[in-house]
Amino acid sequence: MAAQDVLGQTARLASSSALLQVLFRVVTFGLNAFTLRYLSRELIGVVNVRLTLLYSTVVFLAREAFRRACLSGSAKRNWTKTINLLWLTVPLGVFWSVFLGLVWLHLLEVPDPSVVPHYQAGVVAFGLSAIVELLGEPFWVLAQAHLFVRLKVIAESLSVVSKCILTVALVILYPQWGLYIFSLAQLLYVSVLVTCYVIYFLMFLGSPEATKKSFPVARVKALLPNFVEDETFVNWKEARLTWSFFKQSFLKQILTEGERYVMTFLNVLNFGDQGVYDIVNNLGSLVARFIFLPIEESFYVFFAKVLERGKTVKDQKQDDVAMAANVLELLLKLVLLIGLTITVFGYAYSQLALDIYGGSMLSSGTGPDLLRCYSLYVLFLAVNGVTECFTFALMCKEEVDRYNFVMLALSFIFLCISYFLTHWYGSVGFILANCFNMGIRIAHSIHYIYEYFKDSTYRPLRGLLPSPFLVLVYIISGVITAFSEVLFCCDKGWMARLVHVSTGALCLAAALATMLCTETELIHFVRSQ
Repeated sequence: MAAQDVLGQTARLASSSALLQVLFRVVTFGLNAFTLRYLSRELIGVVNVRLTLLYSTVVFLAREAFRRACLSGSAKRNWTKTINLLWLTVPLGVFWSVFLGLVWLHLLEVPDPSVVPHYQAGVVAFGLSAIVELLGEPFWVLAQAHLFVRLKVIAESLSVVSKCILTVALVILYPQWGLYIFSLAQLLYVSVLVTCYVIYFLMFLGSPEATKKSFPVARVKALLPNFVEDETFVNWKEARLTWSFFKQSFLKQILTEGERYVMTFLNVLNFGDQGVYDIVNNLGSLVARFIFLPIEESFYVFFAKVLERGKTVKDQKQDDVAMAANVLELLLKLVLLIGLTITVFGYAYSQLALDIYGGSMLSSGTGPDLLRCYSLYVLFLAVNGVTECFTFALMCKEEVDRYNFVMLALSFIFLCISYFLTHWYGSVGFILANCFNMGIRIAHSIHYIYEYFKDSTYRPLRGLLPSPFLVLVYIISGVITAFSEVLFCCDKGWMARLVHVSTGALCLAAALATMLCTETELIHFVRSQ
């Protein structure tokens, strides 16, 4: 597949994934607002922090390394061995689910049964849901490698809608069920997700469309583990790369979910405060997750397909290098401008957003400061996602192993900083520690990109330098909206709030107009791709 075709399909995959993330985050956003009126903060804290952490940890440790290794390089490979390797995620998931489930049940603080009933059943259900989801991993990787955009959209949309319908129905009819509600909804979500992928491939394999596309898997039986005579069970090069990524993924999970591990294992916040933190965190991460994460996932595939892992820039096809450098520069500029917009306007509108969403329970206390800090954190997330997706797509096994040592030291420093900052600043300390963590990771990735391109004429890191005039407009907008918040928000009535919102809208329009005039190449890229 030509690099230009890969770019077009990758861009469509990123935009479709972004729309999916919009759906997921908006649904979670609405679901939290709805359940706040029926269930306790403690119950929401246990579900969204404790049990979701169990599920995400099992799934991440069992499959993340396999995904990165098996999506590297061309889609033309020995898919029998790749599929065999992917099925190893299931026993690995069973191990992590049992091991971590015992930790969650016997070593961690158990919630008060009168406030959060059926905790044990919740742990079992969320651990089981992780194993069920891993049963669909070979199907997911095949679909992702061949850029099956529509399948991902339909499968994940159906699963999240099913989960939400069941959750709402059970919350209204049987609120006393407690964690049973979320356990059943989680099991339904993963069951629908895996079923969609299985049904699609049952219908697709052997069809005229599959033959036309020269799809590398011809029969459904080939999607199961297969032993081939006189051949190894797996591709050992992929297996070794998987092991390198596994060591890295273990550390990355600690860094990604660090604040939840600190909350879960060190009890620095009670379950009620954890619930509030998670709600604010979901609100703050809306844009970060539905834009930045799909870009990172999709363009990781693009860079891994267009450039060959472990080769220097001189050993690559120069046309592909030129395209990759241009795309990287424009992606950096895109996410930087999105992050700057959120940081500038998030500061002045955090309290208003929380007041509208959850009333005084969220808009009083540390809620607004937490969301303001998160607006700054979004800027770090934006840049880190793109720089790391390029870095991880190009690193050879030895470089990945060296980076693991950096991650090990960073994990230890991050956990220490999180613990102390949380004691000093409460939940805001989590966000500050995450900013530090992301800053170090960005510095490492920028260094790698600089070294990679230094012997060429390409300088993709220029994408991190926005127009000076645009920066000036952002500064002026930040000052104006900050004064507007002091004068009109948030206890002076709805007319004053409307004036505050209108002020922000005018400033945002000015920033967007400046962007259209100064970042013409970026605008063309967004419109064309």
